[in-house]
Amino acid sequence: MMENKVFMSFTFYSTILIVKMYVVAIITGQVRLRKKAFANPEDALRNGGLQYYREDPDVERCRRRAHRNDMENIFPFLFLGAIYSLLDPSPTVARIHFFIFCMGRIVHTIAYLLQLKAPTRSVAYSVAQLPCFSMALQILLATSPYW
Repeated sequence: MMENKVFMSFTFYSTILIVKMYVVAIITGQVRLRKKAFANPEDALRNGGLQYYREDPDVERCRRRAHRNDMENIFPFLFLGAIYSLLDPSPTVARIHFFIFCMGRIVHTIAYLLQLKAPTRSVAYSVAQLPCFSMALQILLATSPYW
């Protein structure tokens, strides 16, 4: 696997995306502390009282929307990219697929967290889906003779 340039490129971009997800989780925790909006009563009690056991729109924007959207999109990418890497695609074409997805997800997260004007987030989402559809189609075409 370590000699497979495509797989190494996939590993690089996948790791960037996983680190990005960790960063969103850290940002969520920081927003919780700043806004004093805790998901668990014991955390609220430790940080000022049960009145802080509540939801906050800014926390939910990070947690439920940005992070959840990452899980809905990055996890399928991890599967598709890993299988696609095994199909012996052109390293340059594969790198372009991985780069476009990674940059689309990063822009999507920035647009979510900074509440950028529409359609920034939607465009980033759509652009990031293109390489996933391409990889899925190539996987299906390569595996269809074995159906």
